[in-house]
Formats: sequence, structure tokens, C-alpha cells
Amino acid sequence: MPLITATELAELLESSPPPCVLDIRWQLQKPTEGREAYNAGHIPGAVFLDLDEDVCGPPGEAGRHPLPDPEKLQESLRSAGINNDSIIVCYDDGHFLSAARTWWTLRWAGLKHVYVLDGGYKSWVDERREVTTEAPEVEPGTVEIETGHETVLNAEAAAVWADQGKLVDVRDRGRYFGEKEFIDPVAGHIPGAGNLPSSDDIDDKGRFLTKGRLRDRYRDHVDTALYCGSGVTAARSALAMTVAGYKVPPLYIGSWSNWIAEDRPVSSGD
Repeated sequence: MPLITATELAELLESSPPPCVLDIRWQLQKPTEGREAYNAGHIPGAVFLDLDEDVCGPPGEAGRHPLPDPEKLQESLRSAGINNDSIIVCYDDGHFLSAARTWWTLRWAGLKHVYVLDGGYKSWVDERREVTTEAPEVEPGTVEIETGHETVLNAEAAAVWADQGKLVDVRDRGRYFGEKEFIDPVAGHIPGAGNLPSSDDIDDKGRFLTKGRLRDRYRDHVDTALYCGSGVTAARSALAMTVAGYKVPPLYIGSWSNWIAEDRPVSSGD
């Protein structure tokens, strides 16, 4: 199970060595808000990593959140005190977006003991657990990453999966149908792709649905590949599938923001 509760994390923090806790709070349209939130209060011992700067590559034709340069990722992880055998716990504001993308990226980089805090920082605060404004003094880690441990699709491969009816767009229905688009300059979806909104994996308390409900939801999609706007929301769906007990699916990391970077076909409607 890739999720960990606040109670379980509190117990782990008492162990020796403690886990490496990564604060990945992030807002798409407010890039400095994550750092500001960390400075205002965070889980003791947590190190802040910036999703845009530390976990993903720079935006461009490869997409808004492409894969990171492996050397730069390794440097960021070492600065957070991570070793190859470290237990790593990622948390965000509870939306499972930036934490899930970090979870997926670290798995892609070959790290095996990576978890996401269920409910995010809010779950920690709701249990009235200790928070701090002090950044920890971190001994640099020695992690050596090896990328390629998760399956990544490019645009050409994504098109093949779509032609086979095995590509799923996990954005909300309005963006999939091309009825609205507030991030990317073109609305619509990849021709042949289906739609299974990732937001429907979350209950009204901001937690994932139960394992049983997630299994039912993804039962007919275990052999599909996923994409979204820039490979962040798709990572949340991949996390949901893993919580359900299914394997991590292939991800088109460049996603819609990469697809429309060139003159590729676009569909709208159902």
C-alpha cells in the first residue's frame, strides 16, 4: 500500500533512522505558495521540494511538467538527505497531485520505499500533531538514481494506445470534451482516448475512495495508459490504481501540453 496515515507517520518519525519526509505543497497558478506554506508551518523534519524546480523538468515543447534531468533530480534528492534505502514520505495539501507526481517520479528513478501521506498536511494538523517553522539541518544523502523503472509514453506511443482504445484522459469532463480550457492554449482531447476523471477517485473529505471502490472503478482499465494536462493528475490516477492493488500503468508524461505543442489531431465532444 503506497499510502501512510498521519498516525503511522508519527510512529515512523520515532524510529531510527527516521523517514525522509518531503513537503511538496504546490499550487498550479501560485508557484510560490508551496514554499510560503512550508515556511508558515510543516511536519517536523520535513524538507521542502519544489515540484516545478526539483521534481520536474523545465516547461517547453516536452510539456508543462516533463521528466526531470536525472542528475538534477539526484542532486535535489541528495540535498533532502535521501539514500537508496531511505523510507520516503511525500505530502501535499491533501489533493494528492504534487505528492503523487513525486511518488511516481521517485519510483521511475528506482526508489522502492516511497509513500504518500493520506490526507496530506491537513490530516496531520487535524490530529493536532506538532508542526514547526524551523527547517531541519539535513545531512546530504548518497542516493544514486537509475531512471526507467516506470513505463513512459511519448506522443507517438500515446497515439498508438489511443488507436487501440487503451488511452485514458483523466482530466475533468469539461476539459476532455473541449468545453473549457483554462491552462493550455488548445481545448479537446487526443482522438480515440476515453475519459475517467481523476477527481472522482477522491471522497468528500479529500481522501481516496476505499480500495474496493477503486478496484471497481478501474477494473476495466487495468491495461490502459493514462494522460492528463501535464502528467501530474495522471500520476494521481496511477497512485489510485496502486492503492486499488493494480500495477502502475504507463503514463504519457508530456500529456496534453506536449500533444498540442506540435500540429497533432485534436478531438472534442464525446
